[in-house]
Amino acid sequence: MTSVQAIEINKSIPVIKALIVEDEIKSMNNLKNLLATHCPEVQVIGDALSVEEAIDLFEEAEFKPDVAFLDINLPDGLIFQLLDELKPIDFEVIFITAFNEHAIRACQYSSIGYIMKPINPDELVQAVSRIRVQSGEKIEERIELFNKSLSNPNSFEKMSISAIDGIYFVSIKDIVRFEAEDNYTHIYLINGERITASRTIKAYEDMLQMLNFYRVHKRHVINLNYMRKFIKGDGGYLVMDDGKKIEVSRRRRPAFMEQMRRLEEAL
Repeated sequence: MTSVQAIEINKSIPVIKALIVEDEIKSMNNLKNLLATHCPEVQVIGDALSVEEAIDLFEEAEFKPDVAFLDINLPDGLIFQLLDELKPIDFEVIFITAFNEHAIRACQYSSIGYIMKPINPDELVQAVSRIRVQSGEKIEERIELFNKSLSNPNSFEKMSISAIDGIYFVSIKDIVRFEAEDNYTHIYLINGERITASRTIKAYEDMLQMLNFYRVHKRHVINLNYMRKFIKGDGGYLVMDDGKKIEVSRRRRPAFMEQMRRLEEAL
């Protein structure tokens, strides 16, 4: 089934034109219904049950979606065949996936949107809210990073950061620390650069906790590799390699000291 639907645009509401590629008709219809109910700004202008059908849609010059909802679980990795066929890509991507820890982490590292099955309406609304219409900013680089991260789940070396002024690609080993400010996070790199990301510090804590990053305060996540000294007096604080003094909260101090003990034993 291939479908292109004409839409009537209410000029007072920004319309997000969407493509859905999903090989299960029941799942496709469910997503359509959820979008219609919870995301009225999204207009589905095309849908396809296979890669071939999706490619056929793009043969029409006027077919230009702002976002594609893509089932990542199409057989044999065919979704990446589709994306290769459509280069240069000028639309955003939101992957649809059953729970897959590696796929989710790969999405997070590459700043690509995702929703999990069964689809939670609140998560769908959040994913849609992050769409930058007529952007597709660095989407091909992000997809390349996603594919690499998915193929090598134990070797996350680089990550994409969706910042307020664009998309950055940084080596994880170059990140010294994260500092929270409301729903934004300042990311400090070893070269002195600061990037302000439009994600909470909790998102970065969850993403990087297995990679030697540690939350020492409600406002601070640090790279343990860049600790210079821990000062026990004055309430307890860290001195980082960039000279910044980072408070270790009283509540987190016992767990942090245990972490320090384990690091020392590992040397």
